[in-house]
Amino acid sequence: MVSTGVGLFPTEPIGAMRELTLLAESLGYDHAWFGDSQNIWRESSTTIGACAVGTERITFGTGVTNAVTRHPSLLASTWATLAEFTGGRAALGIGTGDSSLRTMGLSPLKLAELERAIADLRGLLRGESVTEPASGAEYRLNYLTEPAKVPIYIAASAPKILRMSGRIADGVIILVGTAPEFIEAALATVAAGAAEAGRSMDDIHTVLWTPTAIGDDGAQARSLVRAHVSRVVIRPLPAEVDPRMQAAVDQIRQHYDYYQHMVPGAEHASLVPDELVDMFALAGTPDECSARLDRIVGTGIDQVSIVPFVPAGASREPTIRTFASLMDGR
Repeated sequence: MVSTGVGLFPTEPIGAMRELTLLAESLGYDHAWFGDSQNIWRESSTTIGACAVGTERITFGTGVTNAVTRHPSLLASTWATLAEFTGGRAALGIGTGDSSLRTMGLSPLKLAELERAIADLRGLLRGESVTEPASGAEYRLNYLTEPAKVPIYIAASAPKILRMSGRIADGVIILVGTAPEFIEAALATVAAGAAEAGRSMDDIHTVLWTPTAIGDDGAQARSLVRAHVSRVVIRPLPAEVDPRMQAAVDQIRQHYDYYQHMVPGAEHASLVPDELVDMFALAGTPDECSARLDRIVGTGIDQVSIVPFVPAGASREPTIRTFASLMDGR
C-alpha cells in the first residue's frame, strides 16, 4: 500500500500549523514535511518543534532544508534533538538549496558538496567527529550518548541528483510531476544509482512530492497549482517535455521570481498552460484526481506527498481531508 505525506509550508502562524499537523496525524498521514525558506516563510525548526508537541505517530521531515543557511553542525544537532523528542519520528530532507539561497543571491551547493555534507551529517549523528572544511577543525555533537537514527532524504528532480540519491540516500523526495513517464524515468534513474553502489530500491524510500488542489471547480483547482508547477519545470527533468510545451517551459524559466516561490498568484504562474498542470500536478475535481492517483500508484512509488494549495485566506484542511479519503485503500 502506498503511504501518504503532506507538505506544509509555514505560511501561517504556528498555532494554525499545529492544527494542520494534528489533523494529518488523525487522518493517518505518515509524514509531515515542512518547507525551509527563511525569507519567505516562518522559520521551519521552530515550527516543526512546536508541531511535534502532542503528536504520537506521524514522522516529521523537512521538504527541504540545505547545508548552507544551516551548517551541518546545526542540522545534525537539530535533527538529533527532534529524534530524541519524538522517539525517532524524524526524517531529514535536504537538497542543494533553492529559494532559501536564491532570495539572497546565493548559489546552490554543487552535488559533490552536498554529498560531503551528507557524509558529515551521518558521522555527526553517529557521534563521531568530522572536519569543518573551511577551518580544518574537528567538531562533534558532544551531548550524544548513542547514535541518533535519522534517515536522510535527498530532494531530486534532475537526472544527476536522482542518480546520486540512489547511491547514498535513505530516501528520495522526487519532484518531477505526476505523469507516469516522468515518475518512472525518475525511479529508473534512482535505481541505476543504487545499482552502482550495490544497493537496490528496497534500500530507498521514494516519495513523490506533488502540488495539489482538489475541488468541485476543476478550472479553479488547476489555477491554484500553476505557481508550483512552474517551480517544477524550471529544473532539468528525467524525461523530455513534449516539444509543443518547451516554449512555455522556456518562458517560465526566464521569468521565475523566487520571492513569489510557489505563491498561487505569482506572475510567472500565468505562463503555465493547462497541459503542463495536468502533467506536473494533482489538480482538478475529486474524480479527476482519483483517476490520476490510479496511474501514480501504478508506478511503484512508496509515498505520495501532497502540497495543498487553496484560495487566499482559505484553510488547507478540506484538501488534506479529501486527499486522505481518495488514498484510502490504495
